[in-house]
Amino acid sequence: MDVNRRYINPVVEQRADPWVYKHNDGYYYFTASVPEYDRIEVRRSTTIQGLKDAVPAVAWRKYEAGPLSANIWAPEIHYIDGKWYIYFAAARTTETQDGLFDHRMYVLENESENPLEGTWVEKGQVRTRWESFALDATTFQHNGDLYYVWAQKDPDIPGNSNLYISKMSNPWTLTGEQVMITTPEYDWEIIGFKVNEGPAVLKRNGRIFITFSASATDFNYCMGLLAAAENADLLDANSWIKSAQPVFGTNEETGQYGPGHNSFTVSEDGQDDVLIYHARNYKEIVGDPLYDPNRHTRAQVFGWNEDGTPNFDVPVKDGVVAWE
Repeated sequence: MDVNRRYINPVVEQRADPWVYKHNDGYYYFTASVPEYDRIEVRRSTTIQGLKDAVPAVAWRKYEAGPLSANIWAPEIHYIDGKWYIYFAAARTTETQDGLFDHRMYVLENESENPLEGTWVEKGQVRTRWESFALDATTFQHNGDLYYVWAQKDPDIPGNSNLYISKMSNPWTLTGEQVMITTPEYDWEIIGFKVNEGPAVLKRNGRIFITFSASATDFNYCMGLLAAAENADLLDANSWIKSAQPVFGTNEETGQYGPGHNSFTVSEDGQDDVLIYHARNYKEIVGDPLYDPNRHTRAQVFGWNEDGTPNFDVPVKDGVVAWE
């Protein structure tokens, strides 16, 4: 195997909710939640392993007060129509705990060729049908349309968050229907919290796959899978079929706990699909898992089942070559 397709985990320590995007300039661009939840960083490298030592540039910092002042979570970097965009969630500093988790979704734009340079401009909040807890937005283009997929709390549905899809009229504005495509229902989706979050899109084999994460952010955290035919109406909830079982989860033998909130990229030679995700290497956590900083970014090549669905296998052990 080409040395550039061997990944030794963790790739980047103390970076949760990792997003890796390989651009046409040959660089992998990386962003993730930082332990302080106070800023958004971007770094780049010509190799996935090289992201470990790449120097990050601070794209944006939280405000001291107001709606963008706390818990800056899960940034993603996208390249759309010649400009760079970062999608992220932010809460507001208040005297109550509820305010710290009252997230909304926001967008930054950068016109520079290299997003580590230039100015990131705030494009504002992405408005949905409710003013409620919302986070973990991602975008993808299909058949000439730009789609937005995100997690949000419907005030009329018990639980913490469901996944929704909508078209966009531009990279910061939704248009038309907003459709729920999954709500926590299986046992593995409702441990600790009723959560569907962290969607990531993968287009292969005539289908559009959306992975997502479920349950509390401790060792119960795991990944599920949605699939729709590429020629289906993606705004029809019936087009999306959900796996009855998680497709990626804790593995005691390899010492990986709570893997999830993933993204997808390809190997340096373009031959393999690569799963980027976070996980801890221990099970017991003192205090709130969200304030345990050791969800590290990891990478591993994955394959495909005979039925055309992705086969993520199990999270590999730290310190060994992932897929020799």
